[in-house]
Amino acid sequence: MPVFNIPFIMRIVQRGTSADISLVWATGVWICVMGMLPSSLHSSDPVLCAYGLINAVLFSAAYATVLYFHPAIRPKKKN
Repeated sequence: MPVFNIPFIMRIVQRGTSADISLVWATGVWICVMGMLPSSLHSSDPVLCAYGLINAVLFSAAYATVLYFHPAIRPKKKN
């Protein structure tokens, strides 16, 4: 599942906008992922630990991309 963040990021960068992505949704998912991270890092299961860490890193990158390209955060300059 975390690997699907890579094409998501690539699509946003290629289009140059994340206007069609809800900031509320992206923030909610990011909060949930970060909320689950401590539990997965304390797990004795190495697969869950790796999954939680990779998911947190890749979704944080996706969240940062959404914020960077969202017109509500960074409006486009008028020519």
